[in-house]
Amino acid sequence: MVVIRMSKGFLRCLASNNPSSWCQQLSIVEYAHNSLPVSSTGMSPFKCSLGYQPPNFVSTESEVSVPSAHALVQRCHRTWTRARRALLQARSRTKAKADRHRSKPPRYVVGQRVWLSTQNIQMRSVSNKLAPKFIGPFSVTKIINPVTVRLSLPPAYRRVHPVFHVSKIKPVIFSRLNPPAPVPPPPRIVNGETTYLVNRILDSRRRGRGFQYLVDWEGYGPEERRWVPARDILDHRLIDDYNLQVKQAGNVR
Repeated sequence: MVVIRMSKGFLRCLASNNPSSWCQQLSIVEYAHNSLPVSSTGMSPFKCSLGYQPPNFVSTESEVSVPSAHALVQRCHRTWTRARRALLQARSRTKAKADRHRSKPPRYVVGQRVWLSTQNIQMRSVSNKLAPKFIGPFSVTKIINPVTVRLSLPPAYRRVHPVFHVSKIKPVIFSRLNPPAPVPPPPRIVNGETTYLVNRILDSRRRGRGFQYLVDWEGYGPEERRWVPARDILDHRLIDDYNLQVKQAGNVR
């Protein structure tokens, strides 16, 4: 899409005086575009594809003895010069426009708490439109480079690759309107085993001959939700309440 938009700009510049001549300029514009080096590789598309830069025109106009051919070469030279100038101007405008919408990313440090965008993360929610835009906070465990960091993700997101571009995170800033999350309650010891309080059951799925339930823990955020076998839920009233809600909703999720 960017190439098409830029090509339209070239043609608009070249055919401004004679709009009907745009089709005659198209091959020159294409050649100019494929001959101009790009910043990412330092090479032109021609050189990346062919391994060398094809010549633009004949080496010297004096070699052309046919008057009509000589006029064609001169016209091509003029068009080529204008196309290259228009290409460079369009590239500068595109960069300037993009830079206006860019801001320098924050400098993150190991241990810093950040929010993570859910844009490319599949969330278990009743409605994708109502799913949270950010989850967390999570801790930065490694600065890979100035624009890439590694996060410490909970087991619920073990399938998510923990390395992210800084555009997908934002620093946690606490204020009166956004106070720090309360400290989760400590686990309880029941019959010599560590247990956690269940806030509610959100979903269920069949696994083998039994069921697993998606549990929202008391005092923990949504990033800590986990699938738990039915046998590990000590208070079976939670399962009964969940089944009743599903029945009342007509099994519509």
